[in-house]
Amino acid sequence: MTAAEGPDESAVVPDGGAVAPGAPAGETAVETIQREMTVFARRARASAGRMHPELSLVSYTLLGHLEERGGCRATDLAAHYALDKSTVSRQVGALERTGLIERRLDPEDHRVQVLHLTDTGRQILAQVTESRRAAFEERLADWPAEDLERFAGYLTRYNAWTPPSDVR
Repeated sequence: MTAAEGPDESAVVPDGGAVAPGAPAGETAVETIQREMTVFARRARASAGRMHPELSLVSYTLLGHLEERGGCRATDLAAHYALDKSTVSRQVGALERTGLIERRLDPEDHRVQVLHLTDTGRQILAQVTESRRAAFEERLADWPAEDLERFAGYLTRYNAWTPPSDVR
């Protein structure tokens, strides 16, 4: 019997929070999720340097967004990732200096500059993406397809959440 077929192994703690299977005593499922996502983020940042020494996780993410959108303004990047404009400006400057992105005038509004990947940027993004995909496939190789689909669904659902509009 697989974990997916078996009974729910989580328990309920007195305050009503679920305990994740294998979690330290007294830790709720939400605390386990927070801890494990922190570990995940640390590993992602650490592995980014191994994938390509000059490409941080933030830079990789920005390049991916530019490729996906076919280019965009720096302010659009800042808004999409909820980053400070100065943070995006520093990242964009570094990506420009390394020749991975370039600025072009918006054909519809020549006052606006749009960021685009260069051919080099596209090549490096493809290399890093393939390396990351291979690393994920290796790490998840022994997971049953049902678990992978469930995990993918949970991550998609988690990342799709947006705060209520009345939250400031």
